Amino acid sequence: MIVSPQSENAMTLLLTLYNIILPLLTGGIKLFRRTSPKLRSFLEARNNLFSDLEKAAGDPADKAPRIWIHAASSGEFEQARPIIAEVKKARPAASIFISFQSISGYTAYRNYPDAEVVFYHPVDTKQNAEKTLALIKPDVLLVMRYDFWLNHLVAAKKDRAVLILAAAVLQERSIYFKPFIRQFYHTVFSLFDYIYTVSEKDRKRFAKTFGRNDALKAGDPRFDQALRRSGNTDKVEHLKKFYTGTTLLVAGSTWDRDEELLLPAYAALAENLSMILVPHDVSADNIARLENALDSANIPCAKISSLPDGFLPNRVLVVDRIGLLAELYALAEIAYVGGGFGINVHNTLEPAVYGIPVLFGPKHHNSPEAEELVEIQAATEIHDRKSLVHALQKLVDDPATQQAQGSIAGSYVRERLGAAQTIAEKIISSLDC
Repeated sequence: MIVSPQSENAMTLLLTLYNIILPLLTGGIKLFRRTSPKLRSFLEARNNLFSDLEKAAGDPADKAPRIWIHAASSGEFEQARPIIAEVKKARPAASIFISFQSISGYTAYRNYPDAEVVFYHPVDTKQNAEKTLALIKPDVLLVMRYDFWLNHLVAAKKDRAVLILAAAVLQERSIYFKPFIRQFYHTVFSLFDYIYTVSEKDRKRFAKTFGRNDALKAGDPRFDQALRRSGNTDKVEHLKKFYTGTTLLVAGSTWDRDEELLLPAYAALAENLSMILVPHDVSADNIARLENALDSANIPCAKISSLPDGFLPNRVLVVDRIGLLAELYALAEIAYVGGGFGINVHNTLEPAVYGIPVLFGPKHHNSPEAEELVEIQAATEIHDRKSLVHALQKLVDDPATQQAQGSIAGSYVRERLGAAQTIAEKIISSLDC
């Protein structure tokens, strides 16, 4: 994208203000770190950042293409994973550098096999940005969805990296549209060579509000990731034999409020329904709480970590390990996704990709795919215990309805594939320039 002289002047002014304000905020973090474990962790996690990065980065002069991918946390990195897979398939020698802002994202993916190094994004000072770019020397910088750090973006631009924003969204009431903040993000978005949005609405908002008439709708790479993960069910294959001839409900990422509805609903239908329960929190205390709740409801259960040889499907299987949920949906005829009675429903694509009907609570308005699944009658919004029993009873008693809803859900995912390939192709063509 060509930047006008007026835009360059505005960027210079904004960058000057930004570099006055940022040290004040950083100083505040340092001042209050003793009273805040989160702030302390934020700083301590970055103590040896540059020495570790230097060891892992290798020689920037080598001729292998170098791609830096930044994601705020785990959710955003899930969108990057299928893009990385497509790039590595076409350019196996490419060096991938991955940065996270959050501790949870870094912890989950610190040993990601396709990366040269996974590291915390440095505090966004001009000096740090110059150090980072000198070590990585990326040909392409890919930012997933959001989490923009102006000094690093400017440094990457000066270093002639191609800047790509992928899976970009602009919510209707986004803070980005506020007057002063809008000017800041106008500058940020002007730095990107290519912007790929999730939806046509997002594309139009980038054009209208930020002058990015060249933004393109690519879709959401999470659909591609959901499909990729659905092909790997080895970790749960041994459970399949227990549920032959039964209707299995997998309830995933559940919270207390979800379980308050699920347990009595399951008890009412237990003669015709089996259940695998995967709580959001698998800590020992929470698993003990869940076991007590099941016992109080006279529902027999077993933990997957100590699965008995004679396990029968009339016992609720409690999953007290992480990393199995997406695969467990492959065993199910019906899925319940938790979080819809809290802040927001969890990932509804993970079950939908298997072509099964999905149930969840009413708080799903920050999840476009959850809303769309309800609109096309592939998912059912649950409000209380009665509506959950009714929805489950209908799906258990009427296999044709179950199959029809599931088929719509599966088609919904398949029709939205391809974003990862579109973005990967742009990365690959940028490396060839």
